[in-house]
Formats: sequence, structure tokens, C-alpha cells
Amino acid sequence: MSVYSIKNKNVISPLFDGWQETFIWSCLQDCMGEAYADDLNKPSSAQIIVGDFCVLAGSANHEILRNRPENRQSEFIIMVPQSKHWEEAIELVFQGKAFRCTRYATKKDKTAFDKSALQKIVSQLPGEYELRMIDKALYEQSLALQWSKDLCGNYPTYEDYRLNGMGTAILKDGELVSGASSYSFYKGGIEIEIDTREDERRKGLALVCGAKLILECLERGLYPSWDAHNKGSLALAERLGYELDREYPAYEITGF
Repeated sequence: MSVYSIKNKNVISPLFDGWQETFIWSCLQDCMGEAYADDLNKPSSAQIIVGDFCVLAGSANHEILRNRPENRQSEFIIMVPQSKHWEEAIELVFQGKAFRCTRYATKKDKTAFDKSALQKIVSQLPGEYELRMIDKALYEQSLALQWSKDLCGNYPTYEDYRLNGMGTAILKDGELVSGASSYSFYKGGIEIEIDTREDERRKGLALVCGAKLILECLERGLYPSWDAHNKGSLALAERLGYELDREYPAYEITGF
């Protein structure tokens, strides 16, 4: 059995039907990411990779699980299985390399946000900090720092980010200390990524960045999707207006 790169996403789309995941939309809409399957015309198994996320659908397939794009540099990936069969296959194929975790999907409700409440959060940023939209200089700064590289890392050039992404940043003494940005994008919205430098955490900076980015999205008619990687991230999302939709299993793979 072989694994094929899929250019015509229509052939794999039925395998992902009903799955409300923006990484899937990004790839199926040819916005970002790569797709692979076990057949070019009538696939029964499929894999979508966007950034560090790998979404698996259809029949569990060990070759699909082992498939690693030739241009991929990172050895870390988060696998999201569609079924119990995929979970079992991941645990068998990767064994000690796979850490099972629980992620939290939020409801995609365009009416959930209170703009006045979000504006109030933004206004409460302490005076020693500066809030800005991410421009070319901040794009480059975020990529140069280990803690913030995921903010813009899925956009190979600033021009790509300017056209398809967006983000907010908080600076202190001219240095980036927190940011909220589009980890990925799809037609009609973005998936939010938030990061704060370790020594500046628990000061409300992520809350301010998130509030500002949501307001910018709403102003532009985009939906700011939020998928929480832990309960802390979910609690932050809920403060901004999101509501839990469901919990789901994922696997963090090292040495992919």
C-alpha cells in the first residue's frame, strides 16, 4: 500500500464530513497545509497536516500514520484521531513516543462575543506596556524568539502573513512579551494562537491580546476560532466569551 499526496481535496472531503475543525477547513479550502491518502481517487484513509497538527480520518492506516512530508523539519506533531481505531493505531505505531492528552473545542458561535466587554479588557492594559498589531518588524521578531515562533511560524514570508494572517502584540521596553495571532487561516476565519514570555505570564497580557484580536476579527468579518490545549487555555477562552463544545483526545508525538 502507498501514500499519495492529494491535490484534489474533493476526493478526501467526504472522510471529514461533519468534523468542525478549522485545520480541516484550511486544507480542504487550499488555504494552508497538505493532504495525503491511501488512494488518489477513492481513498479510505486520509491525513491532513497543518503546522504541528495532523488530523486523521477514515479507516485507521499505519502507513498513513508513518507518513512524514519530505519538507517537514519539526519532529513534533499533534495527532487528532477521528475514531477509537485511529487512537489504537497511534498507540501501537508510536508507543513510547505518543503522549495522550485532552483538548477542548469551543463552540463556533459568531454571536457569543460582547464587544464592550472585550474593549474594557483591552483598556485595562497597564501603562508600562504597548499594544500593537503585528507588522513586519514584529513578525520577524516573533520568529527569532523560541517562545513566540508559533505566532507567525506557519507563514513563510511576511507578505503571506500580511495577506492571510493577523495578530496583536504587547511590547515592554520595545521587546515582544506577549502575542495573539492566526496560527492558521481558512475562508472566513482564523485559528488563534496565544503565547506570552515566561517571565511576563499571569499578568493578564494574554487576555488583552486575545480580546484585541477578537475585536479585529469581528471588525473584518472573520471568525476567531479557539481550540484550547489545556484547561488553563479553556478558562482564558471562557473569559473572552467562548463556550466549551466538547473534549476530545489528541496525541503529542515526539520523534515523528
